[in-house]
Amino acid sequence: MATYTTTQTLSAADIDRIVQMAWEDRTSFDSIKAQFALDESAVIKLMRSQLKRSSFELWRERVKGRKTKHGAQRATGVTRFKSSDQKGD
Repeated sequence: MATYTTTQTLSAADIDRIVQMAWEDRTSFDSIKAQFALDESAVIKLMRSQLKRSSFELWRERVKGRKTKHGAQRATGVTRFKSSDQKGD
């Protein structure tokens, strides 16, 4: 059984980045897991703790069943973690 990072071990910058990634339509939960070792349920818990209730509910409705957020439902040709327009490494 895998162990997952807890919010106690994440920096404020990491938490901000995870929240940003979770809001992005094209960033899958698998990408977040690969970068931060948080599975989907841990991301949901993190989002619940970081967002206002109404914002969390909007986010949950937005990502439920969304093909781009769930790797198993994603198109097979998509292999990158981020958009080519995204800043960073």
